[in-house]
Amino acid sequence: MVDYQRVIDWLDEWIVERSRTVLVVFLVLTAGFAVGTTRISTEAGTSQFTEDTPAVEAFDAVNEEFSPPFGDDEGTTQLIQSGRNVLSKSALLAMLTVEERLERRQGLRVVGTTSAAGIVAQQLDPNATTPEAQIRALEQATPTEVESAVRAAASNPEFRGLLSKDFNRRAASASATVAVVQHRIPAGIDPAAGAEAEGGDDPLSEVQFRSQAVVETVDSDIRVFGSGIVSSELSSVTFDSLIIVVPAAVVLIFVFLLVVYRDPVDLLLGVAALGMTIVWTMGFMGLVGIPFTQLLVAVPPLLLAVGIDYGIHAINRYREERVTGAEIQPAMRTATDQLLVAFAIVTGTTVVGFGSNVTSRLQPIQEFGVVAAIGIVFTFLIFGIFLPAAKVWADRFRERTGLPLFGRRPLGREGSLLGRVLQGSVTVARRGAGAVLLLALLTTVASGYYATGIDTSFSNEDFLPPEETPSYLRSLPEPFAPETYTVTDNINFLEEKFASAQDDTVTVFVEGPLREDYALESIHHANRNPPDTFLATDRQADAQSIISVIRSYSERSESFRRLVERNDVNDDGIPDDNLDRIYERLLSSPVREQALQYITEDRRSARVVYSVKGTATQEAITRDARRIADRYRLDATATGEVVVFQSVAGIILASAARSLATALVATAIFLALVYRVLVGRATFGVINLFPIVVAVALLAGTMRLLDIPFNALTATILAIALGLGVDYSAHVVHRFTDEYDWEADDRDVDEQAAVAAALDRTVRGTGGALTGSMITTVSGTAILVLAITPVLGQFGLVTALSIFYSYLTAVALTPSVVVVWARYAR
Repeated sequence: MVDYQRVIDWLDEWIVERSRTVLVVFLVLTAGFAVGTTRISTEAGTSQFTEDTPAVEAFDAVNEEFSPPFGDDEGTTQLIQSGRNVLSKSALLAMLTVEERLERRQGLRVVGTTSAAGIVAQQLDPNATTPEAQIRALEQATPTEVESAVRAAASNPEFRGLLSKDFNRRAASASATVAVVQHRIPAGIDPAAGAEAEGGDDPLSEVQFRSQAVVETVDSDIRVFGSGIVSSELSSVTFDSLIIVVPAAVVLIFVFLLVVYRDPVDLLLGVAALGMTIVWTMGFMGLVGIPFTQLLVAVPPLLLAVGIDYGIHAINRYREERVTGAEIQPAMRTATDQLLVAFAIVTGTTVVGFGSNVTSRLQPIQEFGVVAAIGIVFTFLIFGIFLPAAKVWADRFRERTGLPLFGRRPLGREGSLLGRVLQGSVTVARRGAGAVLLLALLTTVASGYYATGIDTSFSNEDFLPPEETPSYLRSLPEPFAPETYTVTDNINFLEEKFASAQDDTVTVFVEGPLREDYALESIHHANRNPPDTFLATDRQADAQSIISVIRSYSERSESFRRLVERNDVNDDGIPDDNLDRIYERLLSSPVREQALQYITEDRRSARVVYSVKGTATQEAITRDARRIADRYRLDATATGEVVVFQSVAGIILASAARSLATALVATAIFLALVYRVLVGRATFGVINLFPIVVAVALLAGTMRLLDIPFNALTATILAIALGLGVDYSAHVVHRFTDEYDWEADDRDVDEQAAVAAALDRTVRGTGGALTGSMITTVSGTAILVLAITPVLGQFGLVTALSIFYSYLTAVALTPSVVVVWARYAR
């Protein structure tokens, strides 16, 4: 065996004899990391999870090359107007007044506006090209003239696209409309960057919040919406969640730690060590430039969970020695001799569990794995070296000054109620260890099989704040009360009111020589007999493409209709010849902007937008969209938000499986090597791992039972459960190896009695500390259910479950595994 004791003795010397020096070094390091916390940036939203898949690349190309009717393009702001009739004279004037005031504000960088009000005004006066002129045209018109102008504008697809789906042409009425304001974003600044605060570093966010202030002075029925506001609110909801969750977790943890430690000085030291762990980890992120994402909100509770466990074990093991009459230095030497090895095992395996997330193809999950792993290493250093040194210094100070000691008795001591309950697992193991393991094995297989049906999801709703903030959160005092969020309400309003926003769509991005005679026929033929998830009319897919624009303009222009007919070989309404000339006519006609939504100027790219059933699953829609794309003679890629999100969902599921497999293999190898070095028996690596596998299977089955899917955050939970599970199991196994008399192997002794005695001391001492740690950390992590975003609440719940299952299997199963090993494996 390797002589690791020399390293432990060296650390013991520093902890026990030079405790003041240790404290100074750690406090200086904490001050240095505190500087790094001031440099943390933020990143939020779903874009951080996308990667260079064909669907994403096509989606980016579509967004870059085509202009949707009123999408969240870079540099644009939407003005959403609602009311009894947004096409009344007064409502139209209100919208134009807003446009005029926005254009006058130079700081808003407005370069143009598009609205139904402007189109109606130009019906009244074709020369009214500015908001001022359009306002005059409307003011001079009678209500009857305005209604006539609305009916005339109704033949314009752009006008109809700006109105809600309840638009009534005959009554000249609609309940909602959307106007688009274009802004000039300064060169060199990414308009899609997320704002850190209202009107923060994002120029688009700044102009949208300032636009909102202007709009509020004109009409309360008009609201501002855009990507800048979305990014700002996504960033705000992250910090709002933190400011609610972290204090609540601290209060709960403080209360439970007070019960566990039962000593104000020990409590103060434990809380200080937890605070240092968070400062070191956050400071590391700031120093290396890792942005704080919604995924990383889960890191502080995880570090608190591991830190609480380390802290309780350190103090409890020290107290076990003190109650026997040992002095401060010898008691701490004995405690750290055992715990530094246990902490090293736990740290190594937990780092493997968290670090396995670097195998993910999604950068935020990779960064989560890195930050969590580094945080665990910091936790080991602080609780393995700083806390024992601080405890030695504090107890020496109390001895010199005569300050009283409290809570000297360890948790799970012999004769206590907790100790007797914990010893029950040893009694069961002695009487029926085989039956216990068989039951655990059957449960694992059944739960694992059931878990294969877990859903995988990825959507904006995972990250968005709720449409209505729960009342218990609204009632919180400042600064804990969250802000009023508008994003979800506006998105739901658009989906409800506007057909193009409500209908689910997928896009096929087409690349190739669109001038070739077969190009349009290829698009047309691909639309025949569409799959079940696609909406269709007369066995033809409901699609919008350059063909739709050709047909629409043919109805309005006699000369263009004749041009199409002359080049339509098979009389199906789709031109086959002379396509370049047809494109030229379209792009020099009044429908130029509409045509450019479906074909590029160079005729090398096109998009076809298909309507799909809103009730269909993302997986089915994506599968059918790819079937349609395969029908094209040109290069075609299925994309759109549904396809991109399904692509990410698939990556998330693969990441979860890959991370779990990596963590299992790496942990098994690590534990086998560690126990080979420590006690000369690699078998104990398997003993250590078995309860964890059971806990992971139970967690996965429970996730399906509670209808919690694998999403951007919970995809990491299986590897995390493995890491946290090792924390509990390793403490039990290592304590047993330390308590068991290995030198009695070859002597004539009652081995079963020796094993039982070692297990009794293990489950009372270490089991008592684990119980206090489990109760405290389950409460601390479960508090994430108070987070504003749903994904964080789900993560908090499954993390709390993983800790509970890890504790249960470590305490209840490990004795049975050890007994079976003692009976048969040796």
